[in-house]
Amino acid sequence: MKKIDEEIEKVIKSTNEENESKINWTNAWSKKYPVLATYQNKVDISKYACEIRNMLNSLCNEYGFSDLDSMLVLKDILYHEWKDNK
Repeated sequence: MKKIDEEIEKVIKSTNEENESKINWTNAWSKKYPVLATYQNKVDISKYACEIRNMLNSLCNEYGFSDLDSMLVLKDILYHEWKDNK
């Protein structure tokens, strides 16, 4: 497991914002999780986007996080909530 962690860390360190902006992450992850390729036609995205935006703004305002830091914190909270309750 340590080797995998080291490989992942190496990829993270070698990735920059310019490279990331060129990647269609939804398309890439949909190969493993097909729902990512189809949910847009089923889900009321604007409803969830509004709630997510409110949470992001709240993190910015309450804790002084940048937009990026707020997204990372919210993403981490979401991940832990999912992992702890599956």
